[in-house]
Amino acid sequence: MNFTGKLALVTGASRGIGRAIALELARRGAEVYCTSTKAGGCDETLAAIAALPTGSGKGHALVADVAKAADAQQLAEALGRAPDFLVNNAGVTRDGLFLRMSEADFDTVLDTNLRGAFLVCKAFARGMAKARGGRIVNVGSVVGLTGNAGQANYAASKAGLVGLSKSLAQELAGRGITVNVVAPGFIQTDMTAALPADVQEAMQKQIPLGRFGKPEDVAGVVAFLCSEAAAYVTGQTLVVDGGMTK
Repeated sequence: MNFTGKLALVTGASRGIGRAIALELARRGAEVYCTSTKAGGCDETLAAIAALPTGSGKGHALVADVAKAADAQQLAEALGRAPDFLVNNAGVTRDGLFLRMSEADFDTVLDTNLRGAFLVCKAFARGMAKARGGRIVNVGSVVGLTGNAGQANYAASKAGLVGLSKSLAQELAGRGITVNVVAPGFIQTDMTAALPADVQEAMQKQIPLGRFGKPEDVAGVVAFLCSEAAAYVTGQTLVVDGGMTK
């Protein structure tokens, strides 16, 4: 999976899974544009890319709120051409029990997680179609498949992402573009690290492999879906959760 000469865009690449994806694609030679919502948000990601071995790809930072159509269009203008790999990873949470959830918290999550992916795909799809090829990978979540108490907004956004991806896969297949979803389970992040030890232990007992996933576990699957090895894979949801989802 050598991506030398390939151009990639990874939204929400300032930390966690997004950063790991950007690093993995760059490590394989791709030139990677990384987005965050504020200036300097991707500085650590760019520093990590710069520290990769000689022969790896380059990194660039862009500021964008993917929930805004104008920002999504500006991303297309900044790249100058359609990316070979488009990874929609930007996402937010506003957790809370359904009966107490405000409309604002519901809308914020849907706007970024689902509408944002729609807008970014729309900004680049025509160019990718003209190039007659490309990979779109949307980062979902197992809660989009199973639901989760206290995350009605987040689960709805990630379930919607599956439906969006399946529809785009059918519409864009004739132009050589594949569209897939990666659905992570419990992944080691700042959030999980802050949980009490007994809570972490209880969560891990739900996972047959007996551990939380690493951001790199997700990044490796994204790289596979971007590669020629996955040229005949489209409209699919690949679950990366250590066997948790039944």
